[in-house]
Amino acid sequence: MDNQPKIQRFALAVTKWIGSIQSIVVHTIIFAASFTFSSLGFLPFDRMLLILTTILSLEAIYLALFIQMTVNFASHSIKEVGEDIEEIQEDIEEISEDVDEIQEDVEEISEDVEEINEDDAEHEAHTSRQQSTLATIQTDLRKLMDDIERLKNEK
Repeated sequence: MDNQPKIQRFALAVTKWIGSIQSIVVHTIIFAASFTFSSLGFLPFDRMLLILTTILSLEAIYLALFIQMTVNFASHSIKEVGEDIEEIQEDIEEISEDVDEIQEDVEEISEDVEEINEDDAEHEAHTSRQQSTLATIQTDLRKLMDDIERLKNEK
């Protein structure tokens, strides 16, 4: 509000004050004083009505102008808020797209981890089979060595 022109700040202040209880009290006092001055003879009734009507007409004209300025300011502010909301919605859409991409990356990483786990399981199974085969070969070799030794001793 500090970057607004002085007339705009003044218009906002006037319309805010006109819509207050203090404004009602001040206007009531002015009307009562006007009629009191006229009834006490300080001012002829015709002249009092002329002055009061003139003042009220001028006040109404300026008040209408100030109110329109306030409406214009409010419309401009609403338009700016609408633009800000559009920008925020665009940012949210971009963030949503980024989240979707991250989710896809996480899914790919999960698939890669599963493949690695499967490869590890296959590798462990292969290693286990190799160890079993090696143990079988060692056993067969011992038997063969024993047979060879036995045959040597028999001769």
